[in-house]
Amino acid sequence: MKTLSSLFENNRNWAQKVNREDPEFFTALSNQQNPEYLWIGCSDSRVPANEIIGLRPGEVFVHRNIANMVIHTDMNCLSVIQYAVDVLKVKHIIVCGHYDCGGVKGAMSNQSNGLVDNWLRHIRDIYAKYETTLNAIEDEKSRTEKLCEINVIEQVANVCHTTIVQDAWKRGQELAVHGWIYALQNGLLQDLHVCVRELDELSAIYRLAIDGELGG
Repeated sequence: MKTLSSLFENNRNWAQKVNREDPEFFTALSNQQNPEYLWIGCSDSRVPANEIIGLRPGEVFVHRNIANMVIHTDMNCLSVIQYAVDVLKVKHIIVCGHYDCGGVKGAMSNQSNGLVDNWLRHIRDIYAKYETTLNAIEDEKSRTEKLCEINVIEQVANVCHTTIVQDAWKRGQELAVHGWIYALQNGLLQDLHVCVRELDELSAIYRLAIDGELGG
């Protein structure tokens, strides 16, 4: 008996369904990958990139990690961005966080979480940067949601500061970096009004996003 046989059965059913709807789909998919979007999201199993934005396989390039972070020493993430921008020529990079993020909540707690605490240190640094603003929010849930939003905006800035994205803009490549957040409670995306198309835009957009009413 095959291990996890139900998943193989699900796969067969899915492939048959796709073939019925579009007999040429897998042939076309195997010949070329040509997405317009790079999605940088959280590893949370409740946040599936393709399904959230209604796109099929081949239409979005995806990188996921705990709390949708873009760290300048993370060669995995940087390699994904480089391939997406330089090879696939994506036109949009979407950094998408989500409310009720376990990584963000873990960073806000004083409990030890083991190895992952080294990763969450980056979010703790963000909290320290905006400590006055965040500590002014008395309601814990609202404070956590605010940090989820700020974290997305910080990661958008990190994407824009990579040599990969800056070099693309310098050579005139069409590329926009967006900051979104997803609500598990209703399945809806929210634009955090952060969209950067060239380096000169970054400081003004970043400032307005941080100082403005995020989530409005």
